[in-house]
This record gives sequence, structure tokens and C-alpha cells, in this order.
Amino acid sequence: MEKLGGICSKGLTLEEKAGNGGVRLSETPSGLINSIGLENPGIEHFISHQLPVMLSLKPVTIANLSGSSVEGYVRGAELLDKTDVKMIELNISCPNVKAGGMAFGLDAEAAAGVTKAVRAATKKPLMVKLSPNAPYPIEIALAVKDAGADAISLVNTFQAAAIDIETGKPLFDNIRAGLCGPAIKPLALRIVYDVVQAMNCLPENERIPVVGIGGIATWQDAAEFILAGASAVEVGAATFSHPNAMLEIIDGLRSYMERKGFRTIADFCGLAQV
Repeated sequence: MEKLGGICSKGLTLEEKAGNGGVRLSETPSGLINSIGLENPGIEHFISHQLPVMLSLKPVTIANLSGSSVEGYVRGAELLDKTDVKMIELNISCPNVKAGGMAFGLDAEAAAGVTKAVRAATKKPLMVKLSPNAPYPIEIALAVKDAGADAISLVNTFQAAAIDIETGKPLFDNIRAGLCGPAIKPLALRIVYDVVQAMNCLPENERIPVVGIGGIATWQDAAEFILAGASAVEVGAATFSHPNAMLEIIDGLRSYMERKGFRTIADFCGLAQV
């Protein structure tokens, strides 16, 4: 655990959420489709019960903040601001109930609006997690940067579906669910590359770091994201089938850096940008 740079909570909402009913997980070639539905005990319960355990560990503690309204996001940020959480990761892939259920992160104006509101509610570093389902990810990334984001993490899951061929009906109650795992890595890598490329077109003092997410299961995957310009990476689904994946990624990156003569991550971050 001491080797990890940080650990991030599951998505937290202001109120407790039971999550989705029916089938929640379905394996697919090189991936996993999930329909968990942001099940979580609520921010206050997290602060009282799970957070102390996370803070007792060595890595930096990051709280993933989710919501369905700007007001809910803001109140959640205010509660987290009073804790020892080191960073808030703002998940804007959530449905905006006041906008007919469209995710905050699919529209630049909505994404900037919730980012700006949360930025005003907390002094903690704010990393905004973007959806890969947005038609113009670069536009969203630049909008949240201008609204006060200190960093961007991407990507969240890709929208997917599955059909039960015996019943002839959609497998998931909500029909659509989120695809993660190795299957999405090339797609996630392309979006990270594009956003970093756009960020590099800005004056250096206006750029913010990009954290790569999506199908990272090996050190080679992590190296690709860093070469594409990601300052750091997050690993999620890989740990379900291989709990030591993150540690092996760290060890593999260290050996790669020694072989290549890189002293720090910054030495090869973005080398693939042309």
C-alpha cells in the first residue's frame, strides 16, 4: 500500500443510494459492463466510517464526489472540505435531474457550471473526471479548466448494453450500462492524447495536469498513457481479477524507467505528443 501515490473512494453522493436492481455486472471479452448505480452510504456516513480507515493508510486520500443536482454537489463539497481528504475528484458523468437526466459532463456549459459551483465550495484541490461519451471531450476539458479545475481525470466508463438471448430482453434494468476494462484502453488513450494535445496548445501557465484512466492493467498500459501526456494514472477494474495489479504496474514502470534512463515520470510524460 505504501507504494501507491493515492487511493480514491467510490462515487459518493450527499444522500445514501441503494444502487440499481437486477443484474449489475456482466463480463464481456476483455471487459466488464457494470450497472451498480452509484451505490454508496452517503457522504456523512463515509466521513464517519470509511474515511478514517483511508486516512490511516500512507497514500493520498481522494474523495470521488457524485450527485444529481448542483446543490447536492455543493453541499457534498462543503462537507468534504471540513475533512482531511487531500483532493476531491468531481464525477460529472452523473445525470442532471433538472436537465431531463442528461449527464453534466455531456455539455460544456453544464460541466463548467457544476465545476464552478463546487470550486467555490471548497479550497481543496479539485480534479474533474470526464465522461468519454461527450461528443466533444476537448471542449468539456477546457470548459472545466476555465471554471476552476486543478486537474482532469479521464475517462469514465463507455456507455454499453447487453442482451439476454434466452429471454430476448436487455440484460440490465436500465438497458444501458458502463463498459470498463482492457477493451476500452485504446479508446481512452486516444481521448487522453487529444486532451493533452489541446492543453499543450495553451500557454504553459494555463495548462492543468491530466490523469489517465481506462483499461490500465499492466505497466505497459500505464507507460502508454504517460507517454501520451498523462501525469498520473488510475487503476480500477484490473484489481477485481488481480488485486496486486497496481503494485506490479509500479514495479514494471520502475524497471522500464531504469532501462530507458528516465529519472522521473516527467522525463517521459508526453514524449509521444507530436
